[in-house]
This record gives sequence, C-alpha cells and structure tokens, in this order.
Amino acid sequence: MDIVTISPKYQVVIPKRIRESLRLKPGQKVQAIEYAGRIEFLLIRPARELRGFLKGIDTSIEREDDRL
Repeated sequence: MDIVTISPKYQVVIPKRIRESLRLKPGQKVQAIEYAGRIEFLLIRPARELRGFLKGIDTSIEREDDRL
C-alpha cells in the first residue's frame, strides 16, 4: 500500500509503481469521484481504444417479446 501526502495546493503524486503499472503518461486525463468515503481516479480512455473490449461476451439471454 502506498501513502501519498496532499500538498498545500491539494495536489497528490501518483506513486511510480502505480504509474508504471497503469502506463500513465503526463497530460493524460483521469476522472476523480468521491465514492463511499473515498476518492477514486478513473482513467479516461478514447472511445477508439475501447473497441472490441466486450469480444466473446455471452449475449444469449432471453428477451421480452417487444425487445426483439
């Protein structure tokens, strides 16, 4: 577990281990949200990068008659 300090300007540094693991780059955007008493950073990825991420998902579910 990494511990970071909030600066007087409310800035934090993402630890190197995490930056390298997530392949973060300077200038890359993240979304910050407050959830259940904690702060979460979500990577904002271009839509093109998400193409095909659901490949192989099972879509064989029973649908209502008006949804066919």
